[in-house]
Amino acid sequence: MKPFIVNKHGSLVLPSNFFPEIDFSRLNTLEQFAAVVKRDFDQKAPAGPELLQRVEARSYQSRYDLLRDLGLHLFWMNRYAITMYEKRPVAWRHVPKKRDDVFIPVVKPWPDGARKVAAVQAEFNRLPATWNADAEYRIFSRLFDVYSNRRHHASELPAIKPTVAEIMEDPTNLTFHISLYDPDFSTFSFEEIVDCHEEVPELEALMRWAMVLYNQYPWHRQHTRLIEVGKIKDDDVIAVFYPRHREVLQFIRRVKGARPVGAAAAPVPAPQAQPPTSPMAALHVAQQCKVLPRLEALAVVKGEVRCTNEDLVRNAAYNWSPMSAQEIVDKTGIECRLYTERSLEDISLQAARRALEHAHRRPEEIGAVIFCTCTSTRLLPSIATWISGQLGILQTHASFDLVAACAGMLYGLAECVRLLQEVKRPVLLVCAEKFSDKIGSVRPSRMIFGDGAAALVVGPAPAGAPTDIDVIQTYASGPFSEVNSIIWPNPEFDNSITVYGPEVQSLVRRYLTQMIREMVEARDPGDPSRLLLESVDLVVPHQANRTMVEKLAAAEGLAPERLYFNIAKVGNTSAASIALAIWDAVTEGVIKRPSRIFTPGFGAGAVAGYAVMRIDPRIIVPAQAPSAAAPSATGRADEGSSIEDMRAAFAG
Repeated sequence: MKPFIVNKHGSLVLPSNFFPEIDFSRLNTLEQFAAVVKRDFDQKAPAGPELLQRVEARSYQSRYDLLRDLGLHLFWMNRYAITMYEKRPVAWRHVPKKRDDVFIPVVKPWPDGARKVAAVQAEFNRLPATWNADAEYRIFSRLFDVYSNRRHHASELPAIKPTVAEIMEDPTNLTFHISLYDPDFSTFSFEEIVDCHEEVPELEALMRWAMVLYNQYPWHRQHTRLIEVGKIKDDDVIAVFYPRHREVLQFIRRVKGARPVGAAAAPVPAPQAQPPTSPMAALHVAQQCKVLPRLEALAVVKGEVRCTNEDLVRNAAYNWSPMSAQEIVDKTGIECRLYTERSLEDISLQAARRALEHAHRRPEEIGAVIFCTCTSTRLLPSIATWISGQLGILQTHASFDLVAACAGMLYGLAECVRLLQEVKRPVLLVCAEKFSDKIGSVRPSRMIFGDGAAALVVGPAPAGAPTDIDVIQTYASGPFSEVNSIIWPNPEFDNSITVYGPEVQSLVRRYLTQMIREMVEARDPGDPSRLLLESVDLVVPHQANRTMVEKLAAAEGLAPERLYFNIAKVGNTSAASIALAIWDAVTEGVIKRPSRIFTPGFGAGAVAGYAVMRIDPRIIVPAQAPSAAAPSATGRADEGSSIEDMRAAFAG
């Protein structure tokens, strides 16, 4: 888990974006490690010759551009030390000589260093300040202190440093000699880095970069030179590298030991995906079910911490491309996502309690509990059974967790309808996600996902009353690339949640096309003279990416004004997103009266589904404490609303 922090300024900070951490437990070879380094350091950063070329060609238009490249270059220069080792100045007489967990770097002199240093200094002086001259100078001073006092060539650094015995095999090997040793040399504490604050988000991120890079050399850098190891005397102080943690040392030993790693079976290419022999028919509830579902309550719990686009820019990681807050809006439609410091279980239980209270249902009345999520780290007991116990339910017909990612609510509703036929009593459906501590420094995921929980009570409709769920449909699978378009844990990205955009867009396009065509071909169960899609007052899609969904829906003839989005202020909460959007649509007055909605959902694993259902505003549980005077959802009139009413609500 890689959680966020709220610092003393009340700003959200993502430490994993500044302190590179790699999961070495899953790495067995230098080639695997090299691929990670290439992705996180090489691809974004200019090497020394490229940086000098840009400087001498006067390619930079502002100090910010130069500072960013200089920071990226220094992260690249420290690509192995910052991920694998802790550096300590130690007197030679105190350096263990025979251990295999103490390392001394072998380096080569930096060619033409003085010219490169002078060129960068002159370029900074030439360029105009971008936002704040004082802050930009402070950032430059720290970065330049590291850059101008470097002594070694960085292009050919080995990942695994030699032990003392290994480096002494050739007395002419060069390493760092620290002429002025200061045991009280000051570096930035973790708290100082986290609590860093600059008015300009871009500069705050760069300031943290500078502080982290400054800490890589905990000695007076200007008093450092290169020395042949054969000439080191007992009182000479050198830079000694220690593994950052046990997993690094075990990785080094695996590589150096050259122990054979169990050969993984060669992957068998997935066959071309074939369509089903016949279309999967949607469930028309009133026609096919004896016990009709009634929506009795909908409660939500949102994250209490706002992560704005400006916060993301403040936390720009060393492996991110440049971006602005507005660019995130343009790409995703998201202005803010909500995070919670509470556990997934905690917010889910709160939503469940609120929903039961609003529906006037006692724990002993509940026949089943379904929990939908893709971010649970609990295996035993399942969260559904845990919630059942926390609610005081002695026994249910079934309590289980269901993983269907962004189609979780639709899968959950389908299971509720099925279970109602057996238990003939209310089913509690809880949909919740906590993404904020599972994203790490993967930018697309960090831009998109948020936290939140929703709980619905789905009970049997009274005799003779209509169903609230008219049609429900679920799907799964597809081409192999689409099934694996969103992965967690992903070993290739330090086990963080990873989104592969083109493949996600492909599965959304495929499913939206299929769903809309099914809706166009189907008839309104209550009025066969109308198409099912025409009978819908509002479309509440899974809040995946507004820009993408609107574009793909429009291609199928679904006008943007018919779609409701709340993604701008809550982000993508996967299984909980449709329920949260319904709650917001009612709260904002978009849904003012009982209305029929269409809810297409799609996501990880190439799962998807939709429901056509009726939402009565009275099922909505207020944002704060539930009201004891809230009317029961089982005793309401069945008035309807027209498309014109919905358009008027949007216009208002």
